[in-house]
Amino acid sequence: MGSTVSYMRRSGACTCCRIGAHLSGKYLSISYIRTMIEISETLQIADEEVTWTAVRAQGAGGQNVNKVSSAIHLRFDIPGSSLPQWIKQRLLQSGDQRITKEGVLVIKAQVFRSQERNKQAAIERLREIVRAAAAIPTVRRTTRPTHAARERRLSEKKTLGERKRVRRIIRDIEH
Repeated sequence: MGSTVSYMRRSGACTCCRIGAHLSGKYLSISYIRTMIEISETLQIADEEVTWTAVRAQGAGGQNVNKVSSAIHLRFDIPGSSLPQWIKQRLLQSGDQRITKEGVLVIKAQVFRSQERNKQAAIERLREIVRAAAAIPTVRRTTRPTHAARERRLSEKKTLGERKRVRRIIRDIEH
């Protein structure tokens, strides 16, 4: 077996990895193509980890809705995926209703009339969900109000109290 040549080509939603090889002096142009769904610059999901099912869309749509399966069910097995363990844990503990008890994320996309556009919409939703799980929340540092802020607050309270006191109805006690 000869040398292996590999390169990556980025195109919008996916990254394609091509690997070629030399066999007995002849070059094979494509021996393996793997499509990756790009979540971020450092995080990708292999296309094989996602399963697609075309189903008929619900709701109004005229005659076309009864003939064409344009809606897409995207299924992503979180425990069996190549995501880092801490992202898997955050996804499974998120409490999202789209995640089944087995840890499978199910996304249904049926906004568009075209199956391809629904597929892209489902990929985009998957990206958003994984990005949200990968985002590390900042820890809130407790702060104390400054002396001037406390003085302003007390001054405003006195002003409002005085204003309300002036508005009260004065009753004559001595008939």
